Amino acid sequence: MAQAIRVLGVHGLGDHRTSPWRAQWEAAVRSCFAADVELQFEFVTYDPIFEDVRLTFADTMQALWKLGRSGLGSLVGGRGVVSDISDRLRWTAGYVVAWVESEDFQAKTRKLMLDAVAGFKPDVILAHSLGSLVTYNAFTHAEAGASSAAPFLAKAHYVTLGSQIGNPFVVGNLTHGRIEVPKVRHWHHLYNKHDDVFTAPIRLQGVANFSQLQTPFDLEGAGDHSAERYLTHNVTVGSFWRPLGARSADSRAFGGPRGGPWQRPASPQGRAKGRKDRKRALLVGINEYPREADRLSGCVNDVFTMSAVLQECGFEPGEIRTCLDERATAAGILERLEWLLDDAQPGDQRVFYYSGHGARVPEYGSNLEPDRLTETLVPWDFDWTPERSISDEQIYALYSQLPYDTQLMLIFDCCHAGSMHRQSGARARGISPPDDIRHRQLKWDTKTQMWVDRDFVRLNPDFSTAKKANADFFGSNGATVRIGRGSMLRQEHQSAYRKARQTRKAPVGPYLPLILEACGEDELSYEYRHGATSYGAFTFCLASILREQRSLTFSQLVNATKARLAELQYSQTPQILGPSAVVSAKVPFSAPPAPRQPPPGRPGGSTPRLSG
Repeated sequence: MAQAIRVLGVHGLGDHRTSPWRAQWEAAVRSCFAADVELQFEFVTYDPIFEDVRLTFADTMQALWKLGRSGLGSLVGGRGVVSDISDRLRWTAGYVVAWVESEDFQAKTRKLMLDAVAGFKPDVILAHSLGSLVTYNAFTHAEAGASSAAPFLAKAHYVTLGSQIGNPFVVGNLTHGRIEVPKVRHWHHLYNKHDDVFTAPIRLQGVANFSQLQTPFDLEGAGDHSAERYLTHNVTVGSFWRPLGARSADSRAFGGPRGGPWQRPASPQGRAKGRKDRKRALLVGINEYPREADRLSGCVNDVFTMSAVLQECGFEPGEIRTCLDERATAAGILERLEWLLDDAQPGDQRVFYYSGHGARVPEYGSNLEPDRLTETLVPWDFDWTPERSISDEQIYALYSQLPYDTQLMLIFDCCHAGSMHRQSGARARGISPPDDIRHRQLKWDTKTQMWVDRDFVRLNPDFSTAKKANADFFGSNGATVRIGRGSMLRQEHQSAYRKARQTRKAPVGPYLPLILEACGEDELSYEYRHGATSYGAFTFCLASILREQRSLTFSQLVNATKARLAELQYSQTPQILGPSAVVSAKVPFSAPPAPRQPPPGRPGGSTPRLSG
């Protein structure tokens, strides 16, 4: 006899106390199965926990910014913010942020969810929108493992839909900057790219019991957030409901050991047995910027130099992709970054190298006023907007959840302090903002009758008691989003990280790559002419040292590069940042010694000199 499938549903944003959502969900799920499949349903509402919370207009406006920065249209439906503040906005963005920032809220909803699982013993747990946050918090909390719900969670399929779990604000404030998989049979994350209610994809590499299902739908009107459309999407039906129904026909299989069609076998190290560690590299170089004044000379040569060095160090030509000049648009670079980091697993080596301009952009914060600077790479189509730049916020979704044992190195031969072009001297690789952008970080000082810099508030003053650590992640002013750090996911007080690390006895927080930078935060990165051929001074010295020395650590590599640039009177100081164990580790792809007399014109074969 077929075993009944027990489905527990947890609603999403909005006041559901008078909504017919239970009947709608049940009808949607039943439509995915044959008539002879037995289904049992239970539903949980957490609205009574929220109903007495009062949020002001200012509270909700800050919540909207924290979650999206994408405007208000999808939430207010054209009715206007003020008229809607006590209804849709309060029950959407306002309550997401209120719950994320309240341990009291979380404790109450954790108990509610764990009691529901222990009482109903579900085979499937469906969690929509805010319900996905509520359940995720309950199922990943230490309380879950000690509760009577634990054995039932271990056998359950956990399905999140229209979820904000991957939203950067949520990740930074709820999950210590890193998403972990609950101890469930399998986690299925349904993602709709058109859903603009602060949802986000989740990229988890090398995790056996997690899968993300692409379930796109685009409805007329606002949101594209319908739970019923997620549940009845053809991908959900074909990839989840039908396999589940087939397994329910065999009660022994359905109630048997963990595993099944959603779960690929994995070794204890987190990757398939016998799988070789893989190498990939993405090399970006931009000389021919649209504005003649912005054009550089050595960036494409840098890319070919780094490609040659990596191939000498064991990378195969097919493992290296380049992106040059007009092809290196923001979209083009981000698309190739997805290739670079796709399916990265423990032991894999990935390298992202960039040679071109950098910039620092004054940006708006939660009070809708400029309150921070954001470091960005400058793609070919850069126009000082987030959509056409490469900042950390645009790439940490690709690297922040990597397995800790993945080897990712980011190399930046650029600067962010603004550019200058010295006559008869070396050109710097950074551009300064136009006056309308620059105005964001200035204020008029009536006393001196001069324009001066605004005093930006520190982004996370409690990040660390160490001055250098704060500067490494948030700049010397404490208000800079520095590239490659995932700094906006590092929102908690350092004591919270320490407590979580001691509790779990394991690393916590977002993945931190190894970062090599051509210069200090407020320095310039220069070009160098090798005879008649241009290169980045940093890249040229780095490549030379890699070719000269077979065995050195990353720290030694950067120090040697720093010493050579100083000897040659370049006023730039290369930087290194990463986990201490990685910084002190041997470079895994050190090149063989260079020949004593390299072929004429070979980059890196001689000592650079500053040309004039």
